Amino acid sequence: MNTQEVKEKLTKIFVEDLEYNAEDITPDATLKEDIGVDSLDMIDIVAAVENNFGFKVDENEMRQVETFDQLCMYIERHVA
Repeated sequence: MNTQEVKEKLTKIFVEDLEYNAEDITPDATLKEDIGVDSLDMIDIVAAVENNFGFKVDENEMRQVETFDQLCMYIERHVA
């Protein structure tokens, strides 16, 4: 799965499944400040990533992820 495919799939998950505003989701958008993700939302995001991309998310690595683009890169590293 290439970068564009990951971004498209993740954007669709954020908008359709998690009900975030599509206009807030940009590569450099911060998950917390720009998109509005809180700690409970992060649990849903982790579950959605695991279900849709087929790998177990490492909680310690996820704590380092701050932007949408970083999340995409994290996923791409694990599904390559």
